[in-house]
Amino acid sequence: MLSDVLGLTPEQSDTYRALISVASATPAELAESVGCGASQVVRILGTLEGRGLAARSHGDTTRFMASPPAAALRALLVQRQNELKLAELELGSLDEIYRAAALGRGVGGVVGVIHGTEAVRKRVGHMQLGAREEVMNFVKAPVISAGNLTDGAVIARGVRYRVMLERAILTEGATSFDEIVRARAAGEEVRIAETLPLKLFVVDREFAIVPLLGPAKAAKEGALLVHEGGLLDALIALFESEWGKATQFVSSADAMQNAPAIEDLDAQILSLMLAGLTDREIAAQLRTSLRTVTRRVRHLMDITKVQTRMQLGFQVARLGWLEAERDGSRTV
Repeated sequence: MLSDVLGLTPEQSDTYRALISVASATPAELAESVGCGASQVVRILGTLEGRGLAARSHGDTTRFMASPPAAALRALLVQRQNELKLAELELGSLDEIYRAAALGRGVGGVVGVIHGTEAVRKRVGHMQLGAREEVMNFVKAPVISAGNLTDGAVIARGVRYRVMLERAILTEGATSFDEIVRARAAGEEVRIAETLPLKLFVVDREFAIVPLLGPAKAAKEGALLVHEGGLLDALIALFESEWGKATQFVSSADAMQNAPAIEDLDAQILSLMLAGLTDREIAAQLRTSLRTVTRRVRHLMDITKVQTRMQLGFQVARLGWLEAERDGSRTV
C-alpha cells in the first residue's frame, strides 16, 4: 500500500489511484470515486500537488492530472530510503550513547519497572520487532498476549527464536497444538517443560522482561525490565539450563533423526507423551481417539523393542530421535 510504504494517508493513496485511472478530473468527479466530500478532495489534491504526485491541467486549472507514477513515486521512495538511512545512523549514535551511560549505571538503574498489563504487552512487542539476533521466551500461564507465539517477520530477518512452554499451557488450553505447529513452521524452536520458574522474555541478551506473578499465579499489573548486568546474565543462564532439560517439540516424522519409518502422527504422539501429557490429553490435542493414541504408543514400543513407556522415552533419547535442532535443522 502507498499509505504504508510512502507515508501517504489512505485517503491520499485512494485519490491518487483514482486520478491515475483517468486523463484528468475535477475534485467533484474524484469525490464520487473515492467516497469523500469535494472539499476534502480539494485539500488532498493540494497535498498531492505539493508532493509532485498531481498537477493542474494547462487548459483548465480546475482539473487535475496525475504525475507519472514511475517518476513521481520513485522520488518519494528515494526520499524515504534516505530518511531510513539517516534514522539508522541516528540509532547507532544513540545506541553508543546509551551503552556508554550503561557502564556507569548504578544498582537502581539495572532494573526498571513497567506499569500496567497493556504497557507490558506493548514493550514486549517493541522489543520483539527490534530484535537483531535472538529472542528467548518462557511462556507460563497466564499468557501475556493471545494469538501467535511469535512474529514471523522477526524470524524472516534471521533472528533465532527459542520458546519454552510450560506443559500446563497445552493441557489447560492457553495454547493449542496447531498454534505450536504454525510457530514451528515459521522457524521457531519450541520445547516443553513440566514447569517453569517464571515468565521471561530476553532479546539479544541485552534486555529482559520479567512479568510479575502474584501468589495465585495471576498476573500483576506490571513487569521488571532488566538491563545488562549480573542479574541479566543469571536469567540467561537459567534459560539455557531449562532449555537443555526440556523436551523438544516435533510435529512430523521428518523432524526425527535416525528414526525408522514412522508416521507424522507417531512423531506427534511421541513428542507430547515425552512432554508429560496423558493419553487422553494427547488425543484431545491431536483430535483423535484415545484408542488410536494407545495403539500408536504400543506400535512405538514395538519398534524400539521395549516393554514400558519409561523405557520408550529412554530409548528415544539414547537413539537420538529428537536431535534435529542441535544439528541446526529447523524442520518441523
